[in-house]
Amino acid sequence: MNKELTLGSLFDGSGGFPLAALICEIKPIWSSEVEPFPIRVTQKNLPQVKHLGDIKDIDGSEIEPVDIISFGSPCQDLSIAGKRTGLTGKRSNLFYEAIRVIKEMRCKSNGKYPRYLLWENVPGAFSSNKGEDFRCVLEEITRIKDSKAKLSQPSRWQSAGEILGDNFSLAWRVLDAKYFGVPQRRRRIFLVADFDGGSSREILFEQKSLSGGTSEGNDERKRNTRAIKESFNKTICLNDQGGQRMDISEELSGTLRAKAGNPPLVYDIRQTSQYTKNERHNIYECDVSRTIDTSGNTPTRNQGGVAIVEDTYSMSKNSHFTKVDKNITSPLLATDYKDPPLINQKLVRRLTPKECGRLQGFPDYWCDDLGIENPTDKDLTFWREVFDKDAEIKGLKKKKTDKQILKWLKNPHTDSAEYKMWGNGIALPCAIYIFKSLVNTANKT
Repeated sequence: MNKELTLGSLFDGSGGFPLAALICEIKPIWSSEVEPFPIRVTQKNLPQVKHLGDIKDIDGSEIEPVDIISFGSPCQDLSIAGKRTGLTGKRSNLFYEAIRVIKEMRCKSNGKYPRYLLWENVPGAFSSNKGEDFRCVLEEITRIKDSKAKLSQPSRWQSAGEILGDNFSLAWRVLDAKYFGVPQRRRRIFLVADFDGGSSREILFEQKSLSGGTSEGNDERKRNTRAIKESFNKTICLNDQGGQRMDISEELSGTLRAKAGNPPLVYDIRQTSQYTKNERHNIYECDVSRTIDTSGNTPTRNQGGVAIVEDTYSMSKNSHFTKVDKNITSPLLATDYKDPPLINQKLVRRLTPKECGRLQGFPDYWCDDLGIENPTDKDLTFWREVFDKDAEIKGLKKKKTDKQILKWLKNPHTDSAEYKMWGNGIALPCAIYIFKSLVNTANKT
């Protein structure tokens, strides 16, 4: 009989780690998040998970112990798309709060919980502060097990590696979501630590029976995109990187720019489809639906269940060298929330929030039906605490009134909030890949 593993998720965001855990028969127990919209999303979809609020207010010795703690600590200060202030930055230094919570829990449980740590972050962590920040990440995690551990820094961090100690192991690896069944180029560091054994290498690297990062993973992605191959003609999307560089090619639109005031050039503007949803601009042929429609399966109407299909090209402002990706979107960024770019039929439109969710591997319903028409006093008390903490973190002078909170609860959804959540979130299939292997490995011991 397999042992039931439990999970706690810090910096929970879209709820990717708890959802992946459920899929892999791991029981999510609690989560920590401060943004109101993601909290409402996970509260609705994962009602069994207890919300602990701000990580700074959590005492690891007082919360329910779990076998696994996962966290993708804020990456803005580590990303090459940010200001590169590193682990000393206002947001990325919350990594140390996660380490504190884990140490407190292990101290209270005499080193039994958690056994496993799963950390996710951007590859920019390798080069942040000339590599020193990633060294600090490895050292701090190692010191959870050995308080006197000291690590040296190589001339350059490799995309994969491991540390072995006395009944301790740590391994890291860069995974790209495009090899895991979703059409998005999203490279992220995944780090696994085993505080009571040497299984980290096996969890991250020795997974021949699982699809992902293999020919099987590539085949799966190809099957998904091939399913509605005839839905589109060739498409393209470029980003001018703020004017630093601009490439124009045959049958491509002009550039989309992350900043306002630089509208894209559009070739061959067509008549708007009549009687379609979300009519905004006169740029679509009459026989093409405006967005990917989830209500049917007719390929000629751009339906089918994946966001990006054959002969689609895309970029994001994180693609610093205007590299064009075929059949795969560039990484979703939280800062793309205003204009996640895609070109359809040589014509510019933005990705819909639902499409962004699909690019992360989430089900279509994840952000549906979030409203609470008749909240109880308990509901109001909970959400008043959420918004008060949100105002405190953001340094707002005025807090939301009960009337404003009740209005928000009736319809918490906005496109910008959902775009931001997906930009900050993880690619679900990557988390599933790791958790499946972790469960298999844990049941061998």
